[in-house]
Amino acid sequence: MAYKCAICGKAPVSGGSYSHSNLRTKRSFKPNLQKQKVVLEGKTQTAYICANCIKSGKAQRPTK
Repeated sequence: MAYKCAICGKAPVSGGSYSHSNLRTKRSFKPNLQKQKVVLEGKTQTAYICANCIKSGKAQRPTK
């Protein structure tokens, strides 16, 4: 399973980490993924969902 949000598709992106002397090294910015039970395509599944989708209500939780 890729490190990607199951709803919006948010994935790691690469960039630069800059020191005080402005030297650059490569680094990756990872999304804040949480493992949750959600309804995807009409089925209850455990998936990785980003915090933005959880807060905005895009992640539909299963009803009991």
